[in-house]
Amino acid sequence: MAFWQAEAAAVTVRVKVQPKARRPGLGGVKPTADGPRLAIAVSEAPEDGRASRAACTALARALGVAPSAVALLQGASSREKLLRVDGDPATLVPRLESLA
Repeated sequence: MAFWQAEAAAVTVRVKVQPKARRPGLGGVKPTADGPRLAIAVSEAPEDGRASRAACTALARALGVAPSAVALLQGASSREKLLRVDGDPATLVPRLESLA
């Protein structure tokens, strides 16, 4: 099972966010109870959705897409989230695999 899933015009990405991290950035793929997730550390606190927005921005930057192309689908108040990245899966999938 991969941490991403290709759709028609987007890719969904399963992530685990670490808010209030000293060193923000992507931390590779981590195993969890329900499958692998991409680890994203952000310096923002988990208040008012700031950590979720920061995670979306970090993923957009890592994939080379506009921040508006990344949206939160599930997990607004959880560390484990499902993000949707709009774009061509043929372009996004190799970029995602390079993050693992």
